[in-house]
Amino acid sequence: MATDHAPPPVKAPARLLLSQVLPALLVGVGASLLFLGISALAEEFQHVLWNDLPDALGIGNYSSLWMIVMLTAAGIAVGLVVWKVPGHAGPDPASEGLGEAPLSPGVVPGVLLASTLTLAGGVSLGPENPIIAANIALTYWLGHRAAPSVPGASWVALASAATIGALFGTPVAAALVISEALVGRPGRGSLWDRLFAPLAAAGTGAMTTQLLAEPSFDMGLPPLTDPGFGDLLAALVIASAAAVFGLASCYLFPHVHAAFRRLRHPMLMLPLGGLVLGLLGALGGHLTLFKGLEETKELAASIGGWSSGELAKFAVVKLLALVVAASCGFRGGRIFPAVFVGAAFGLLAQALVPEVHPAVAVSSAVLGVLLATTRQGWISLFTGAVLAASPAMLALLCLASLPAWLIVTGRPQLELDHQGNALR
Repeated sequence: MATDHAPPPVKAPARLLLSQVLPALLVGVGASLLFLGISALAEEFQHVLWNDLPDALGIGNYSSLWMIVMLTAAGIAVGLVVWKVPGHAGPDPASEGLGEAPLSPGVVPGVLLASTLTLAGGVSLGPENPIIAANIALTYWLGHRAAPSVPGASWVALASAATIGALFGTPVAAALVISEALVGRPGRGSLWDRLFAPLAAAGTGAMTTQLLAEPSFDMGLPPLTDPGFGDLLAALVIASAAAVFGLASCYLFPHVHAAFRRLRHPMLMLPLGGLVLGLLGALGGHLTLFKGLEETKELAASIGGWSSGELAKFAVVKLLALVVAASCGFRGGRIFPAVFVGAAFGLLAQALVPEVHPAVAVSSAVLGVLLATTRQGWISLFTGAVLAASPAMLALLCLASLPAWLIVTGRPQLELDHQGNALR
């Protein structure tokens, strides 16, 4: 008798899943330690460059002149790495997303050095792309030698999940992203069987980060306890408007990237990019520098203390800085600075319409900007939800993501193909 029902998936034997536990735990710990080590090194170097050195010279830490000098110097330093270090710090970051094919291990030192200089120098990029790329390369290389029979894709999945867990301090984001990646891929066992090892790696990476660094994405926003239809309407409108705002960077990206590529040499592209970023920093102020997470917390700590003009300036300058930094060759990710852009946009909406709850405004705007700039649905939804630390926000964000996704889907992304054309 014919049936429309697909046959049930074959369950993976328990012994097969058990054999994956130890590698997953090791990868999780290693991925977190690399992330924490690079982050700590960048923070120490940042303190020297932006506090100790200007204090010793009698210059204001965030004077316009110092921002221009430091970001230009960061461009020169990263340009030297890209030019001279073996592997040239990896491929053009404009064409690299999260979890690309494994790099050669010899490229990893250059990638990490360029990323550390980028983070410390005040460039508007985060650590996620270089750290994930480095962990994938090292895990793939070591795993292939320790267990040649294990498919390379398994090592890539473990490293990606472990690093995402470490970055966010929770395995939930990694589980959602890996689930999305596994949909439609052939593989043995049920989806949960195939998630078993990546989830163990993500949980271990997150726990290691929690034990050693206690990360938090809580912006200290007032909790939303009793959402109503007004909150839902605000979430729908703000998320959609933020998605349109974020899309502006996606349309601008290939043109800015092409302009820098015409310079051809990293010692021209990166110093010029650093100079432009310094000028933008002088215009937007110190809050528009760096990856943006601590700056987002500082922004949210003064709700009502910023004028709508200041908030609009923060959002526009940071979005332009993100486009320039990603176009000229600095090594870094786009999620963290996009969170700052979304937070500034949300607080702008709240300043214009004070009746809107701050948590609704910020979370919805972050969701919209991240959907536009990353095209990662689960990460966008998860990040918007954890910023508010309010369970009541989750239902609003799920609904707000629908019109925002209709706006961004099929549009250019903040990522290019290897010919310099925008991905869709």
